[in-house]
Amino acid sequence: MRGAGGGANLLALRSHNTALVLDLLRTAGTEGISRLELAERTGLTPQAVSKITARLREEGLAAEAGRRASTGGKPRTVLRLVPEAGHAVGVHLDRDELRAVLADLDGTVVARRHAPLDLGAGAEAVLGRVASVVGELGAEAAGTRSLLGVGVALPGPLDHRRGVLHRVTGFPEWDGFPLREALSARLGGVPVVVDKDTNAVALGLAVGGEGGSFAYLHLGTGLGAGLVIGGSVHRGPRTGAGEFGHQVVQLDGPRCGCGDRGCVEALCLAAVARGETAEAARVLGTGAANLVGLLDIDRVLVGGRTVEGAPEVFVPGVRGVLEARARRTGEECGVVRLVSGEERVAEGAAQLVLAPVFGQDG
Repeated sequence: MRGAGGGANLLALRSHNTALVLDLLRTAGTEGISRLELAERTGLTPQAVSKITARLREEGLAAEAGRRASTGGKPRTVLRLVPEAGHAVGVHLDRDELRAVLADLDGTVVARRHAPLDLGAGAEAVLGRVASVVGELGAEAAGTRSLLGVGVALPGPLDHRRGVLHRVTGFPEWDGFPLREALSARLGGVPVVVDKDTNAVALGLAVGGEGGSFAYLHLGTGLGAGLVIGGSVHRGPRTGAGEFGHQVVQLDGPRCGCGDRGCVEALCLAAVARGETAEAARVLGTGAANLVGLLDIDRVLVGGRTVEGAPEVFVPGVRGVLEARARRTGEECGVVRLVSGEERVAEGAAQLVLAPVFGQDG
């Protein structure tokens, strides 16, 4: 894996105005956009745009995409983003597996890895596994700029700002572990961002054009939610929002791994273990209905390996509970849709690094 120098340089470019220009270059695609258009759409002066684009070209992030006829005078030079100028690695650490992707500046996945993992094997073993995979993927970007950073997504709760884990359900030994700092040190100073798996997917969806306010419910080896309110991921002041699986819906119910009783997660996973998928969907729908009533969100999106194992049961099951609620309250039912893809979390983790480069929530 190459050093972090190039990545650090790009991170230094993250001014608001530069992010505006980069985002417009990205959305313009291969057709590109002229400096005059950039000035008009950003509100910046032509001089400021020229200075920014000159720096981006020096850094290899922008290149000429030809010339375009103008209404008067000489044709305008058109610029485009160079997607291969930088990459991010997105890592999904689940309780029993690791998935990782290498994504370019456009978010396009250019390489991927999948391996078994025991999250309970201890920090040294897990960090070593992650570092090995990141090194393999970094080598795939040979001939390009250095790695911009690594996004790591895993079950919460955790402190997103400091990159410190809290008591991951079922793995109390991770409580207080400074994952961001430890992994960055292991990778030779490469920037690392840590967030919950559900937030990573929610961010990836928002960056990909999923507008408005929605909740992404992820049911795999655990259950959590990623919340997007007004177009931005909602993490809360202590970055602990979205612990959806640990809302109690049955007083004195079965014991949950978090130490409480009757949590949505415990009831869902128990029903799945018994083969009662429809009951698991009904419990998930009940939790979703509570969320819709509390936050008045537009849509409920569901995913995760357990949901994807039986989407024909989970999607209509959750929708049925929400429709029943709508009939009782007279409120419009939130749309329920499946979000599929085994690498959704890893792709969202890569966006934890990429999105802020373009002025988006990361």
